[in-house]
Amino acid sequence: MSRSTRSAQVAAIDLGATSGRVMLADISRGRLELEQVARFGNDPVHIWNGRRSALHWDVPGLFREACAGLAEAGRRADDLVGVGIDSWAVDYALLRDGRMLGLPHHYRDARTAAGVEAVHAELGPADLYVRNGLQFLPFTTVYQLAAEKRDGLLDHADSALLIPDLLAYWLTGRRGTERTNASTTGLLGINGQWDTAMMERLDLPVGLFPEIVETGSDLGPLLPDVVERLGLTGAPHVTAVASHDTASAVAAIPMDPSSAAYISCGTWGLVGVELESPNVSRAGWKANFTNEVGADGRIRYLHNVMGLWLLSETVRQYQRDGYRADLSELLAQAAEVTPTFDVFDTDDARFLPPGDMPGRIRDWYTERGMPPPLTRPEMVRAIVESLAAAFADTVRQAAELTGKDVRTVHLVGGGSQNRLLCQLTADRLGLSVLAGPVEATALGNVLITARAYELIDGDLESMRGIVADRFPPQHYVPRSTHASPRRATVGAGKA
Repeated sequence: MSRSTRSAQVAAIDLGATSGRVMLADISRGRLELEQVARFGNDPVHIWNGRRSALHWDVPGLFREACAGLAEAGRRADDLVGVGIDSWAVDYALLRDGRMLGLPHHYRDARTAAGVEAVHAELGPADLYVRNGLQFLPFTTVYQLAAEKRDGLLDHADSALLIPDLLAYWLTGRRGTERTNASTTGLLGINGQWDTAMMERLDLPVGLFPEIVETGSDLGPLLPDVVERLGLTGAPHVTAVASHDTASAVAAIPMDPSSAAYISCGTWGLVGVELESPNVSRAGWKANFTNEVGADGRIRYLHNVMGLWLLSETVRQYQRDGYRADLSELLAQAAEVTPTFDVFDTDDARFLPPGDMPGRIRDWYTERGMPPPLTRPEMVRAIVESLAAAFADTVRQAAELTGKDVRTVHLVGGGSQNRLLCQLTADRLGLSVLAGPVEATALGNVLITARAYELIDGDLESMRGIVADRFPPQHYVPRSTHASPRRATVGAGKA
């Protein structure tokens, strides 16, 4: 870490699929201090569109909360020099003449099925994988755009911005598409360039997304009216950090990529390894592994597992049923449960939309003639056991597909606070799990901004070393005597 002679701070706007926060970091004089200055919910909104109730993001509300957080960061900082923005992937706003055309759709909105059908009528999944290296997810941007085209909405737009790029535009007036998030759209070729030939074949506007902006680029200062409105004493610049939140999180994992796998666990569980170049093998395609760009040009070779969404939706359902659900209490009770059930398939598409998650899980079991978990602690235990099984299976697949000798697994993000999940993952893998940091995404965000301002220096490994020194992980050692529930089978195949 470089030794700055001045005190300087950077801020991270970190937007997750269920909540957002603004973090303030002091990364000068050889130290890294991180504090949360604002936290706010991110609740989707249902809006009637004349045919159905569609699911959208309240992006103006998120921008309002982010700006309030920046104002607070400015009050606490003596020299706020930089701001970075990250969020979930794939979603975007359509614009015309710089103005947003309605609220962006939520990736869990039901419209994507028609987009998948339209795209696959022209290009099959195997052809797409060779072109963009992405796993099949029905809400990938290319499928959403096909749904927009079917609905006639693309006819009104002259550009589109991914969510972090949209907020950066509102703050600075500059439009661009940061590379790590661009790599999740399905429109970026494996060569790192927009696949214009594919866009033409799908009859999508070739110039819809602006030029690629490299991670670490300076997007310019906050607009004067933004500075005035927020009461800032200076005009910090916005840095294009690894704006896909998982890319920022992986940048902060204190791992040795040659022998480690990672699990970035929040709403989703992103499970994989880091590569120097894409792997678009047929085996990888069949296993539904993705190649997404990370910081410093690394490749995040991973598979999406449903993640803590299963728990959060379960708790929400219990609350709707009138039960005062406390997740920490439920997890403590779940730890005492002796499992008498098989684990379920967390990748089942029925678990993607919001709604009655416990009911859907019970249906999964009863459809297979299997006894479902009945009590709340049993249900929570079934979810955690099933997530741990999915994490372990995916780590093994990643190692097999890449030839890596995985000896350690790092689990970061909100899931690193779930002691039961961490322990069960270690048990199923037979490997040590290193849990933490919780705020990996915000750390990756602020470190990239700090490096852009020369508050720190060095490569990705140097940044990870800073995290390791400041935020040592918690070790979970596999228990050889632990008996794990079986993975359910139907006939000879996996359920």
